[in-house]
Amino acid sequence: MTEPSAPFEAWVRPELRTLKPYASARAISGDFAPPIRLNANENPWASDEDQPLNRYPDPQPQALVEALSAHWSTTPEHVLITRGSDEGIDLLMRLLIRPGVDRVMTLPPCFGMYALYAQIQGAEVVEVGLTQGEHAWAVDWPAVEAAKPCRAYFLCSPNNPTGHTLPPIEVLAFAKRVENSGVVVVDEAYGEFSDQPSLVSALAHQPNLVVLKTLSKGFGLAGARVGGVIAHPDLIGWLKRIIAPYPLPSPCVDAALKSLTPDALAQQNTQLDRLRANKALLCEALKDSPHIQSLWPGQANFVLVKVEDAADFMAHCAANGIELRNQSHQPQLDQCIRITVGTESETQALLDCLDAYSPTHRQKGTTHGA
Repeated sequence: MTEPSAPFEAWVRPELRTLKPYASARAISGDFAPPIRLNANENPWASDEDQPLNRYPDPQPQALVEALSAHWSTTPEHVLITRGSDEGIDLLMRLLIRPGVDRVMTLPPCFGMYALYAQIQGAEVVEVGLTQGEHAWAVDWPAVEAAKPCRAYFLCSPNNPTGHTLPPIEVLAFAKRVENSGVVVVDEAYGEFSDQPSLVSALAHQPNLVVLKTLSKGFGLAGARVGGVIAHPDLIGWLKRIIAPYPLPSPCVDAALKSLTPDALAQQNTQLDRLRANKALLCEALKDSPHIQSLWPGQANFVLVKVEDAADFMAHCAANGIELRNQSHQPQLDQCIRITVGTESETQALLDCLDAYSPTHRQKGTTHGA
């Protein structure tokens, strides 16, 4: 059966439709690697023979494309490997968004790079705030519907920084309603920590759906900057026209391939189990702490809490060698802090720090805000 297609060409910025992409030396060579390569102005001598880096890497290393597509339960033609998922966001903006014309929707509080890349591209950012619950957050779908149309809708599941997940049936129903006008981008950067199924399996039936993945979180490769855009092959083809000639350094490709071996994946599962146990311990302590006003556990490798004075609490933790992330700048997150789940010893250090905390204003015998 032929895979359905969205009107991608009509959505691509007009000036890019006739753009002739740059053909790098490695792209022209393809899989053919002759013994003598004098076509890329490379230094013929490697500075380190154990890890030779004098040759340009493959633009889209076939071995890694195949390994990632298999791990993500899709096929290679649906995958574009990028420098983390951040590059995928940027590429989608530059390909689809006409400055001063098209609109981009985000659902704050959420990952700030969606709005930042949209603003860099000169797009209007439409913000539809999430609905806050006592223990979870949800999308206000009627408000989303009322704010249409947009060229791109960015959703994050599990969401950063709230940790909540989006019901796939709701996302797919919305993607169906906008399939003739824009793309629905689901960022699954924290998917390995969630019990929610990935939306990758729905791509074959919903052509305007795009899924972002990364090896930064669950695989522990934040320093390697390896991610991917998973989308309809037509959209992948357009993105390949504007991606950098050599986006992936060879050592990063090697690290990613090693992380996808059976032994490495088994080790990853063990680490994920340890992290879940540490998170459970952390959440129990936070629920019992008099300093925590609200707790949103979520389904990621972090928790979100609300305290009386976020700056004071963070200063106390910093004085004890622990750095947290203040989220008070985000809509609806005044005095909220995001806490990443660490190792067993790091978790215990945070709990000890929490036990020793006494708000500064109480130490001085004053009222809050005085």
